[in-house]
Amino acid sequence: MEKYQKILSELNNKIWDYSELKFNEFNSSNAIKSLLAEQGFEVKSNLADMETAFSASYGEGSPVIGILGEFDALSGLSQEAGTLIPTPREGINNGHGCGHSLLGTAAVGACLLLKDYLKSNNKKGKIIFIGCPAEEGGSGKAYLARAGVFNKLDVALTWHPAGGNAVLTGSFQANCQVYFRFKGISSHAAGAPHLGRSALDAVELMNVGVNYMREHMEPTDRIHYAVTDTGGISPNVVQSHAKVIYLIRSTDSEKVKKLYERVCKIAKGAAMMTETEVEIIFDKACSNVISNEILEKVLYDSMKKIPLPFYSEQALEFANEIKKTISDNDLNSDMSLLFVSPTRKKQLVNEYKKIPMANFVVEYSHQETFIPGSSDVGDCSHVIPTAQFVGACFVPGTPAHSWQMVSQGKEEIAIKGMLYASKVLADASIKLIENPELIKLAKKEFIQITDGKGYSCPIPPEIKPNMNAKK
Repeated sequence: MEKYQKILSELNNKIWDYSELKFNEFNSSNAIKSLLAEQGFEVKSNLADMETAFSASYGEGSPVIGILGEFDALSGLSQEAGTLIPTPREGINNGHGCGHSLLGTAAVGACLLLKDYLKSNNKKGKIIFIGCPAEEGGSGKAYLARAGVFNKLDVALTWHPAGGNAVLTGSFQANCQVYFRFKGISSHAAGAPHLGRSALDAVELMNVGVNYMREHMEPTDRIHYAVTDTGGISPNVVQSHAKVIYLIRSTDSEKVKKLYERVCKIAKGAAMMTETEVEIIFDKACSNVISNEILEKVLYDSMKKIPLPFYSEQALEFANEIKKTISDNDLNSDMSLLFVSPTRKKQLVNEYKKIPMANFVVEYSHQETFIPGSSDVGDCSHVIPTAQFVGACFVPGTPAHSWQMVSQGKEEIAIKGMLYASKVLADASIKLIENPELIKLAKKEFIQITDGKGYSCPIPPEIKPNMNAKK
């Protein structure tokens, strides 16, 4: 790893600086493609109608192992690096508040290590870096799965930066995102209110209706909304237009679809009540995650084998200062603790309270539970056996999508966690190459869980990536 440490650190810092949003990660995507091309990888661009999606492959024969990389940022999280208070970057609105600059760069590092392994050992096998755009609100992997990009792989591995080290197991929720655009009639709110038909009233009635529906949903269902167009800022004008965006989640895509249909009925009812019109615009969706115990165990073995990072005193001082901004509630929500029992979580939270950075790997135990959150990794997991882990790049409990996470993204603690993740992904992949029986077992488990059913994309075929934004 030493010969790649400098170029990987520089790559992470570039992507962090670019902080590009979903489907527009042009600089970030090009930086990764250029690096991998220089290192002898064969690059294919513009996958699945996405300009920033690509693959980079090295080797030949089987097995074919996919390493998934992300590189998109989040809007509204502008933040200077290495600061201890919220400090927005001048002229920049976005920030890597979910650590995707680290995520994609570590995946690149793993591919470089695997290239060296295949070459020096004269081994058969192919490693493919899959550049996956728009995880945040775009479901880029769903479009890749729909286009058959994952079909060529035997297995896929990935990871995510967090405050601790753990294998992810169980399932994340499926979801869909939809715009509801209401059209009414404007009028003078005092002089001729009877002539107006308020689109904003329709949005409000829709939201009230959905909130009443919550009593009659399964406990695992989630529905969130944001009003994106209120129809103006003058209360003396009846609003002729208004728009709300909904994110609908459940434990699988079929349940999401049923919830979506119920929400659409409420929207149409709100339009009828207000004598307005509603346009329903499907935006995107992703599937629930199917875990794979065989691959999870492989990752866990590698996490225990690879030495955890050692930090300088300066890095630990910075971590301790960031730690002062982290609450106990934040600690309980760290991604590394998502699948542990309440009793064990309490014990681990107490451990996290004592240390500036995680210095252990959370004990692995395969679970069939679900997590109330979503990831488009789910769509890849419906196509081929897939597994993922989280690696400590931030102070334990650092809230996702926060200024603290952005601030830490270029620091020593983040870089060393990123390099650890590269080594884990590479080591796990080498195990799979040298023990093809593990891949057979992973595929057998996958077929048993899916009942041999093929992948069905939750995004309607007429919906294209970033279509609504382009409109």
